[in-house]
Amino acid sequence: MRRTLLALLLALPLAAQAAAPSALKAEDVPSLLKPPAHGVRVLALWSLDCAYCESNLQALLKLQRAHPREIELIAVATDSVAQQDALAQRLHAAGVDALPARAYAEDTPDRINYLLDPDWGGELPRTLIIRADGKRSGISGQLTPDKLATIAP
Repeated sequence: MRRTLLALLLALPLAAQAAAPSALKAEDVPSLLKPPAHGVRVLALWSLDCAYCESNLQALLKLQRAHPREIELIAVATDSVAQQDALAQRLHAAGVDALPARAYAEDTPDRINYLLDPDWGGELPRTLIIRADGKRSGISGQLTPDKLATIAP
């Protein structure tokens, strides 16, 4: 029993590191925007100071779990990757720390905003939907059941 507890305690820092968002640079954006082979890729843009971001992430995760083969979901924090610990804690507290996560790693975050979606004004939360056929759309604000229904393939 002691060995099991020790193993769990040693694994905790590794689990926390796994949840930390990886750096998102301008040159990484085209791969995020590349249409998936099938279904949809959903980029959930959020930040630490966003009021509705956690509930959006939770709703999107629920939708993704209902359609695991059709929806690829990635959480993208518009905060600096330098805030990794705070970002990881927020994702964990929201119960969405199993999601692949990225965070901005550029001195000019507006550049990444523009590269992700030139029509986006920076409001959060923002949900970008990239379909296998190459069509893209964006939803700003809190996701309602009607808006969520437009995401599922």
